[in-house]
Amino acid sequence: MTMKILVVEDNEKNLTLIRDILQYYGYDVQVAKEGAEALALAREYLPDLMLIDIQMPVMDGLTAAKHLKSDPLTRPIRLIALTSFAMKGDRERMLEAGFDDYIAKPIDTRKLPEIVKRYMPAA
Repeated sequence: MTMKILVVEDNEKNLTLIRDILQYYGYDVQVAKEGAEALALAREYLPDLMLIDIQMPVMDGLTAAKHLKSDPLTRPIRLIALTSFAMKGDRERMLEAGFDDYIAKPIDTRKLPEIVKRYMPAA
């Protein structure tokens, strides 16, 4: 079974890079460009994992994560924060908001598949 991933990123270049890498590794990837769109798509697509940018227009990633974790349908989805915040305490803040992991930007394209693989459902 192919792992389904929803990438939520408002920067087109970052979105394309992440999507292309994940598709190369065989993942089924859908994309959204902001948090409100991501919430609707998450309920429809029911991904195994979501990679969510923190700073986005309309609805930021922290708000989106709170909505996802408060909805029984989307609560089981694993969440990884994508952010340029890399200060002391930012990782803890993301985990407290409901994220399972945190990836700092710029994204290390070699580490991304390794991090995603950690969240693959058990076969």
